[in-house]
Amino acid sequence: MAKYRKLGRTSSQRKALLRSQVTALIWHGRIVTTEAKAKEVRKIAEGIIAKAIKEKDNFEEVTIKAKVPRKDKDGKRVKEVVDGKRVTVFDEIDKTIKKDLPSRLHARREILRVLYPVKDVPKEGAGRKRNTKEVDLVAKLFDEIAPKYVGRNGGYTRIVKIGQRKGDGALEVLLELV
Repeated sequence: MAKYRKLGRTSSQRKALLRSQVTALIWHGRIVTTEAKAKEVRKIAEGIIAKAIKEKDNFEEVTIKAKVPRKDKDGKRVKEVVDGKRVTVFDEIDKTIKKDLPSRLHARREILRVLYPVKDVPKEGAGRKRNTKEVDLVAKLFDEIAPKYVGRNGGYTRIVKIGQRKGDGALEVLLELV
C-alpha cells in the first residue's frame, strides 16, 4: 500500500501543489480543495504545527544597539553635508529581539523548506510594488497558531465536506485550522 496519494501528477508538480496549499492554509486559516488533496495537506500541516508547538518558547530575548536613520515629519531621511557629500544621519537605539536557540532555528528552517514566501498586498495600495510586504509565516506559526494548540495532542485541522464540484463532480471539502 502506498504511503501517499499521487494525485495524478509528477513528483515535482505534486510537491509544489502540496507546498502551496499548506502555505495557503497557514496564511488564510482555511482552504477549499478536493478530499484527496485535503487529506495529504492535512498530514503536512499537522507535522508543521506540531514542530511549532514544540519549539514555540525556545528563544531568548537579547538587547542590541541598532542604527536607525533619523526621519523628518514627512517620513523622509534627514541628510547633512559631510566633506562635500550628503550623508544620512543615524541614531543609535536599544532594540530587544528574539534570538532562536539552536533547536528552534532548526525547526524554523525545516518549516521554511515546506512553506512558500508570502507577500501581503494592502487594499489601498494595490498595484504598487513598494507597498507589498514579505510576511513571515514561521513567526505567525510560532507566535499566533502554536499557542492556540498547546494543550492539544494532534488534530489541529478539520475537514468539512461541502459537496460535489460543478465541473467534474469531484467531492470538495473545506480544510480549516480548528
